[in-house]
Amino acid sequence: MKQTQFTILRNEPLTAEVWRMTLEGDVAAVSGIRPGQFVELQLPGLFLRRPISVCDAYDRLLIIIYKVVGKGTAAMAAMQPGVQLDVLTHLGNGYDLSLAGDYPLLVGGGVGVPPMYMLAKQLRAQGKVVNVVLGFNTQAEVFCEEDFRALGCEVSVTTVDGSYGTKGFVTNALSTCSSYYYACGPLPMLRALAKTVSHDGELSMEERMGCGFGACMGCSIQTTNGPKRVCKDGPVFKASELTF
Repeated sequence: MKQTQFTILRNEPLTAEVWRMTLEGDVAAVSGIRPGQFVELQLPGLFLRRPISVCDAYDRLLIIIYKVVGKGTAAMAAMQPGVQLDVLTHLGNGYDLSLAGDYPLLVGGGVGVPPMYMLAKQLRAQGKVVNVVLGFNTQAEVFCEEDFRALGCEVSVTTVDGSYGTKGFVTNALSTCSSYYYACGPLPMLRALAKTVSHDGELSMEERMGCGFGACMGCSIQTTNGPKRVCKDGPVFKASELTF
């Protein structure tokens, strides 16, 4: 865990509710961040930090994508370039790229899409054939599709209402040939994936967090190996370890 000040360079809407924020900090606070890890932002006037997954991190730049769902994220959407934020980085355990095999499958649902980008970027740099499935409710909510295509990924998009891509859920567009899978999204999606895909994979879980680094125990979940803290032992867990 590293704590430092970051400066907002850009803060722009991707959809009506989803925003992308680009922050600049020192190299030490950015270097070594793994796909699937998250950061915690201290927002003015709010007691608890806000945990946000990392979309990308390189050089001095940290990129996060967030959805406006409450007081904290609404405050973030109103922030202008030049604002400084106190940020904790390198939180959580991240995905294990060594298990990917040659044909990894990446599945992101809604605001579970952002951490898949950094993972896809690093897997493509290793020469992997990356298949990405993105799930949304409707066409108006779709974001980052072209960013994945620009990496050279094979991309499928599903919408629940059928307004764009394949109608239905991510399980309606899964690749039949994959060596390992990684996913982030709402719990029903993760549960469906674990029951649908025959081989093991890694799922990023979401729980309300008090501290973000394992002290308060407020984000504990039950696993086959006993209680685990999502913020410290996760947020990434083997699918076979979770008790749905």
